Amino acid sequence: MPHHSKEGKDAHPLHPPTEVLTRGFDPRLSVGSARPAVFRSSTYVFSSPEAAERAFDIASGRARREEGESVELIYSRFNHPNAEILEEQVVPLEPGAASAAVFNSGMAAIMTAFLTFLRPGNTIVYTLPLYGGTVHLIHDLLQPWGIQAIGVPAGDGPALDGAIRAASNLGIVFIETPANPTMVMTDIRRAAETAARRPDHPLVMVDNTFLGPTFQHPLELGADMVLYSATKFLSGFSDMLGGLALARNPDLIAQMRGRSTMFGNILQPDECWLLDGRLPTVSLRMNRQSKNAQRIAERLARHPRVRRIHYPSLFDDAEQIRIRDAQCDFPGAVFSMELGSREAAFAFLRAVRLARNAVSLGGVETLICHPKTTTHSGLSAEESEAAGITEGLVRVSVGIEHWRDLLADFEQALNAIPASSGAPEPAAAQPR
Repeated sequence: MPHHSKEGKDAHPLHPPTEVLTRGFDPRLSVGSARPAVFRSSTYVFSSPEAAERAFDIASGRARREEGESVELIYSRFNHPNAEILEEQVVPLEPGAASAAVFNSGMAAIMTAFLTFLRPGNTIVYTLPLYGGTVHLIHDLLQPWGIQAIGVPAGDGPALDGAIRAASNLGIVFIETPANPTMVMTDIRRAAETAARRPDHPLVMVDNTFLGPTFQHPLELGADMVLYSATKFLSGFSDMLGGLALARNPDLIAQMRGRSTMFGNILQPDECWLLDGRLPTVSLRMNRQSKNAQRIAERLARHPRVRRIHYPSLFDDAEQIRIRDAQCDFPGAVFSMELGSREAAFAFLRAVRLARNAVSLGGVETLICHPKTTTHSGLSAEESEAAGITEGLVRVSVGIEHWRDLLADFEQALNAIPASSGAPEPAAAQPR
């Protein structure tokens, strides 16, 4: 959705690709530099004691910054110019967002959100599967601290409705959609509407790393907050860590910033500068990656050694198709394929030549991994089975390479899987 420029309400409304290049940065403050400089200072000098007092009140969350108010910097654990620039410039990329905060990883963003808005005695309802790190955070930190956790299968609307209605002292509804690594989608609007009917108004948070901010917009669907591993598509080059939180209500972000000053998990200036420079190309990269992934996934679905492809454009369940069509503009760059056994999956991983065996995703290079033994290795056998994370599952994050090269590589790797793995013999090559 277009945003109005800062020259006034009657000015021409700017679209996100334009605003991300013009918002939040004054070249006059960077010696005329066309793009932001890197500010590595740890400490900033106040213009007056009153300015210092106001700065601490704002940074700690005791007071709210007034619209248009200029607040002085304190110390780089609290804030710094590169973080403030990035937080301004990322907002127009997330439709519905009013404010953002940056963190030194996606897990730091999620942890800060949980520890800001949950207290002992609260309940968190979450969808399964989740990224393994988030599961660890819930099981190993939140639950021992007296926070009840209720996991619900992703995509099961009635079960999620029931958990939201029945949970005592519900603080957060946490949704990862599409789910990692099975790509099952959860109806964000339905969950938000169910949560809104509770008198205690729990917060609905969405991990939007797989499809956002380009293809899915949770805040417009009723979510209160969107969280990202900015390491992934937002950065896109597998060379930095970062996390983001964006919300419709700026007070939520202000509260998280107050916690972040204690945790010391703000993103550092160099990484803010790197990420800021990559924001203008997010949609360009993601569109190329999504087109590549869709072409590859739809062709590999016909390969005899692929039992099943998990990918939004290949959904066959009517409810999943409905959710996809309602909240997803394009299917994205990540898919998973079921090869039937660990032996088959490992043989495929060893035979691939172009893609790289790594656990991250969203980079311009294609990455593949075996979730059962890597990203989700901490799940119990029961949790893995419930989440659909099998021994034969391989996750693929497609990059910007030429899709025909990747397809040919994947086909030769599939054909290299030995018959002893239980995989069927490949048929004649399919036309591309």
